[in-house]
Amino acid sequence: MNKSKILGHIGLAARARKITSGEDQVLDGIRSHRAKIVFLASDAGVNTTKRITDKSAFYNVMLITEFSTDEITNAIGKTNRKVIAVTDQQFAQMIKTALEDI
Repeated sequence: MNKSKILGHIGLAARARKITSGEDQVLDGIRSHRAKIVFLASDAGVNTTKRITDKSAFYNVMLITEFSTDEITNAIGKTNRKVIAVTDQQFAQMIKTALEDI
């Protein structure tokens, strides 16, 4: 997994406005099947981690927890984001391809 490439793809998706960020918006995206991939910070709180993990598993949405809050925040250019969701299928496919590359 090439972390910098994945973070670059997340940044591209953010500039194209194809992500949602924040716990409530991501949960809404998961429930409405708009979220294709969810990124949860590895240093997120216990309650946030449980809510996002449970919803992602129930709705069968890919969940990635390999990145810290700082990495996610720097990738999207916002402040203090613990969870984001990619809402575009093409960006999600680019990220999945980057995840598979070793």
